[in-house]
Amino acid sequence: MKQKIAIANDHAGTLLKKDLKTFLENAGYELVNFGTDSEASVDYPDYVHPAVESIEEGKCDLGILICGSAQGVAITANKHKTIRAAVCWQTEIAALARQHNNANVLCLPARFISVDEAKEIAQVFLKTEFEGGRHLDRVNKISSCCP
Repeated sequence: MKQKIAIANDHAGTLLKKDLKTFLENAGYELVNFGTDSEASVDYPDYVHPAVESIEEGKCDLGILICGSAQGVAITANKHKTIRAAVCWQTEIAALARQHNNANVLCLPARFISVDEAKEIAQVFLKTEFEGGRHLDRVNKISSCCP
């Protein structure tokens, strides 16, 4: 069964999303587009919340969010109790976000990485598994503080 990936972006991430979406679909992933397809200015929370809600509801397995710096989408996504969104600009960071933090949302900074880098980072993120073990207790403490 294909992994279903929620993808969302603001205006700064539109071009990167287009290339990344095509690449990932060709690699066998099913992508659900929650983002804008325009470069006209929009508010990223309007796209982030529905995308991460699809993960919380089990409709999508993982997510990819894209904006200029990746910070805004990450902050927004991390307001959701079961979401662990990680800003990644290198493959090693993406791997560790999955292995050690069980991140379920990848946040890409469109203004700071190339399309080829985004493809590599996304592939690593989507293929890397959570290690569990000593990391499980730490990850469980992330959302235990808040109702």
